[in-house]
Amino acid sequence: MAVYNNPIVLQRADPWVLKVDGEYYFTASDPEYNVIAIRHASAINDLQKAPETIVWRKHESGPQSKYIWAPELHRVNGAWYIYYAAAEREFEPNGMPTHRMYVIENTDADPTTDNWVEKGQVVTQFDTFSLDATTEVIDGVQYLVWAQKDPDIPGNSNLYIARMENPWTLGGEPVMLTKPEYDWECIDFLVNEGPAFLFHDDKIYITYSASGTGVPYAVGLLTADRGADLLDPNSWSKSPVPVFKTCAENGQYGPGHNSFTKSEDGTEDLMVYHCRNYTEIKGDPLFDPNRHARVGVVRWTEDGPDFGVPAPDDVWTPTSTEVLPADGGPLAGTPVSRD
Repeated sequence: MAVYNNPIVLQRADPWVLKVDGEYYFTASDPEYNVIAIRHASAINDLQKAPETIVWRKHESGPQSKYIWAPELHRVNGAWYIYYAAAEREFEPNGMPTHRMYVIENTDADPTTDNWVEKGQVVTQFDTFSLDATTEVIDGVQYLVWAQKDPDIPGNSNLYIARMENPWTLGGEPVMLTKPEYDWECIDFLVNEGPAFLFHDDKIYITYSASGTGVPYAVGLLTADRGADLLDPNSWSKSPVPVFKTCAENGQYGPGHNSFTKSEDGTEDLMVYHCRNYTEIKGDPLFDPNRHARVGVVRWTEDGPDFGVPAPDDVWTPTSTEVLPADGGPLAGTPVSRD
């Protein structure tokens, strides 16, 4: 059983890890929100020191020129796809961010080549704030799940699902899976975002994140039976309580926006998420870079997944709001004593 150092990658929020042929490919929100980069390693503990390759840069102007958020790397029908959100300006007149969802494609065997092609915006039912697209092919059907603002529903975002015609085009009407409704989903902001699929036995799970991105940020859970109609909201049950949240005892605050991968030996499901290790943030939280990528083991019970609590730090982390140097800094990823 592998022992993981936490954090696994410093100053990378919204972490996405995809394991392909024994290699871990990692992407996440860059603290400058201006590029999409991929790093990879054969062991999770080696991701911090792995070099990053920038595969896409924001446009100089227009709809993809600001705030590149939450890239996700996927492999569909032998090609690589990255889903991400990008904006043209900070806010709409109604105060909502201007993000929309976009896709780039690479048909090379290696996703770090420079052959990424823009496939355009994922057009949905509303021309509104949308982000955090994730995808899965289930029983031969590709689905997209994402977060979006409905003009008629209070709050920032709900979660939607739809079939896909191809990896950049919806192939059917979207269906809302969940909206912020419980108290723990509505702290600071009414938010459901950051969906991620998890599979075990005859169940399909979707985790998502809720509330503002500070201490209240927490993870919720949707559950459906394998073989059910995933486009029917009645096929999904929703946990009334968060399944992963702040653990002050371990010094971990606001965990969320996770992905899932497998352990090196393939026997364990791993949850990769971001978390801060302090609560006092100077200035706009959006520009505080110290949401670090972390990992935990998913334990399985008769009632489903048990995500435990965010583990304490056991490697050095920065305490300032300065962006780390390109090489990660001399101490980045260095184990420290928990004593």
